[in-house]
Order: sequence, then structure tokens, then C-alpha cells
Amino acid sequence: MRLSMQIGYAGGFAESVAQVQALEQAGMDIVYVAEAYGNDAPSLMGYLAAVTDTIQIASGILPIYTRTPTLIAMTAAGVDELSGGRTILGLGASGPQVIEGFHGVAYDAPVQRTREIIDICRQVWKREEPVVHDGRKYHLPLPEGQGTGLGKPLKIITHPQRPAIPVHVASLGPKNVAMTAELADGWLPILFHPERAADVWGADLAIGRSKRSPELGPLDIVAGGLLALGPESEVGGFRDLSRAMVALYVGGMGARDRNFYNQLFRRYGYEAEAKEIQDLYLDGRKQEAAAAVPASFLEETSLCGDEGYLRDRVAQFKEAGVTVLNVTPIAPDLAGQQRLVAKVKELAA
Repeated sequence: MRLSMQIGYAGGFAESVAQVQALEQAGMDIVYVAEAYGNDAPSLMGYLAAVTDTIQIASGILPIYTRTPTLIAMTAAGVDELSGGRTILGLGASGPQVIEGFHGVAYDAPVQRTREIIDICRQVWKREEPVVHDGRKYHLPLPEGQGTGLGKPLKIITHPQRPAIPVHVASLGPKNVAMTAELADGWLPILFHPERAADVWGADLAIGRSKRSPELGPLDIVAGGLLALGPESEVGGFRDLSRAMVALYVGGMGARDRNFYNQLFRRYGYEAEAKEIQDLYLDGRKQEAAAAVPASFLEETSLCGDEGYLRDRVAQFKEAGVTVLNVTPIAPDLAGQQRLVAKVKELAA
């Protein structure tokens, strides 16, 4: 079981870089760099490539609507070269509010677009032939009757560091999860509940895996939560740090009738709680919405407790199919975070 961490999209560039460097020394395997509508992820990824040695550097995620498929492939290839072959391309659809509101692009057919983008990226990286793609959403080159008619198939000029860069996909809905299990190297589920995940996603994962090429190898599953080590009386309260984030996603990320995270919460069995959180959040009562997040959910989606408790939680995530434990270590300083990561690395071995 490998370990990963996340860098947020709200700033703190220098602090984030120092944290990545420190946790790399403690054995952190992967860092995911987020992108929403602040700084772009590839800029920080490129910087991290220059100041780290072993940690894999992943986008977490690049929204698929914000770049052409070939630019996505070029960006991943560029960071992969800078890092000496340590890049992971994390893709996701984001949501209509960001894509249509900030980027001014129609939010349509996320599953089909992701499928085609993965195919195009892999063509680019292999560099076997000029890239040709005639899909439902993307056409390379543009077909006759569109544009100037001067486009022609091209290969990427540079030779990518690797002919295959791992692709991880953030997905939640049944069709998207099935597509991820069929085509991606890794899956990035948010709000992953290890005891309930199989009931929600088991059938979708099985459908995708039944179509999966053996050449891809097993699907990595990347999930976890807050990490703190100590007696319950000292670290149990840290779980509340997730309340605002869960309330944001379940209550405010999307419209009332189109919130993927709220739908997930309902599929977990929190039907009444999902409705209450959303009603409160959309009414502007954000603190009350956060307070309405069930304590049981916060406990069951985190790793906060003494060593025996952490050992059991790591085992539960592993039993749920998680191969990369994504943690947010909580400690007073970087040295404390390093000790936490080293301990969980030991427990996850």
C-alpha cells in the first residue's frame, strides 16, 4: 500500500512545497496537485519536479474541459520529462458551475469526453503514428467542412520520457466509475467510505474491470482521509476539521437537483442527512450544515486514533480495495507530520 497526499488550490505555495519535500523524505509516494479556478496545477507540478527526487507528481485533477486533449497530453509529457518519469495525469470533469461559469464552456458528455481524451493522450505519448481520432466529441484533424481544411495528422515533436504515463480519473457516477475501471490506471473517488463503497460502486467497478485490457494491470484505488495519531481524547476532535469540506461538497457543490456529492451521500444511506445539509447550505446557513454532517461518517472516512486504531483503519481501507492511502497528516510541525507518515507507512506495509 503506497501513500499519497494532496496540495489544495487555495494558495500557500511555499508552504506546500516545503511540506512535499519534508514528507518525501518520510516516504510519501505521490502528491496530487489540485486545480479549481485559482492557480493552475501544472505550474506547481513543474516546480515540484525541480525540487524533489522520488515522489510521483500528479495532477489532482486537471478539469477535462479546460484544455484540448492534445494539450493535456503535452502538459503531462512535459512534467514527466522534467521529473524524470514521475508524473501521473489525474483527470476529472469538475462541475457545471466552474466549467460554465468560469471557463465559459458547455458541460456536456463528461464520460464520453474522458474516454476519448484518454485514448488521444495515449496515442500522443506512444508516438507511433500521427495522431488521428474520430470520436463523438473530438476529431483530429478537423474533418472536411470545418475550419480551413489545412489541418493534417501530426506527431508530438518531442519524444516523451515514457510511452505510457499513468492516468487517474476522479469519478463518482455509475457510468463514469465503470469507464474508469475499464480504461484508467487509477481511480480517485472523493468522500470514500471503506465500509460502504462496495455497496455503492462494486457493480460499476466489476462492469468496467470485465472490459479492462490486461496490459493495463490492476486498477489503483486512491482514498483515505485525515491522519492523526494519539488517544481519542486528543485526536478525536480533529475529525471535525472535515465538517466544512463535507458540507461544501454535499450541500453546496452544484445545484439542488444536480449535486453529484449529495447523490453519493444518499447512496451511502444518508438520505435525510443529505437533504438537511443541502437545505441548510443553500439557505446560507453553512455552519449549521457543517454541524449536520454525521459524526459516524467523519470517523469512518478518516484515520484519527491510537496506533491500534490506525492499524485497524488501514486494514479496512486495504480490505475495501484501496491501494494508495491518501492522507492529510495533522501535527504541530513538519517533523511531526514526517513521524506520522513514517508510522502509517509502516502500518500499511
